[in-house]
Amino acid sequence: MEGEINNFIKLWFSVLVCLSYCYAISKIVSKGPSRLLCALPIVCIFLFLPLSLHTIHLGGTAAFFIAWLANFKLLLFAFGKGPLCSNPSISLGHFTKEGHISLLNYAIKCILMVIMFRVYDYGDQIHHPKLILILCCFHIYFSLEIILAIVAVLAQALVGLELEPQFNEPYLSTSLQDFWGRRWNLMVTNILRDAVYNPTHRSMTLLGLMHELIFYYMGRLRPTWEIMCFFLLHGFCLVVKIVLKKSFFTTGGGWRLPCLISGPLTLGFMINT
Repeated sequence: MEGEINNFIKLWFSVLVCLSYCYAISKIVSKGPSRLLCALPIVCIFLFLPLSLHTIHLGGTAAFFIAWLANFKLLLFAFGKGPLCSNPSISLGHFTKEGHISLLNYAIKCILMVIMFRVYDYGDQIHHPKLILILCCFHIYFSLEIILAIVAVLAQALVGLELEPQFNEPYLSTSLQDFWGRRWNLMVTNILRDAVYNPTHRSMTLLGLMHELIFYYMGRLRPTWEIMCFFLLHGFCLVVKIVLKKSFFTTGGGWRLPCLISGPLTLGFMINT
């Protein structure tokens, strides 16, 4: 574990050096193909850096922030778009770090995480495998939200930067649109909306590829493409839902399923798929 921590420290030191380089080129290289050529080596480095970590939580978290969020922000930055570009220019501290939920909410989720870890110890006594999969769904959600909340607090404390909200209680979703567009992992949603969200099927394909990559970082397992199929299925269902909504329902108050029905249906669809 000591070696893993050392690699973790070296990884983030490398990230800071790379981002300082990118910040410097923003001052001397104009946006467009030239800046993209300067940034592409860093994008490639960011894809390989998480491979130095081998634990699920450290490796998966680093891959999410570096190979995913940072790379997409750098690609937008190359063309003068996204959160790393502004007029006037943001400071170096903001460049490298670049909705509130109550403390009670986070405390409850931390307690539930601890309970889940205890339940895993008795996994061989749980005869229905679906129950373990459902626990994993919530484990992933709680882990992501808590980690991103900690990062937001650190950014606020260290550089006075208020990060965008991360989640909006996704278990309260009333439709796939509501889940993917307004509640689940909003940092990713917002950065991909600028980069690739039109058309929908292309964005879901990219989401599938990125999740396959993240799972590879965490387990070093050969992709089975099940995750890709999951996102393609949801992309297709989103398109069908949007078409039906435009065809049969009006935006000014047309008939819609009550939340008490649409909520459990949405959550059930998410977990089952």
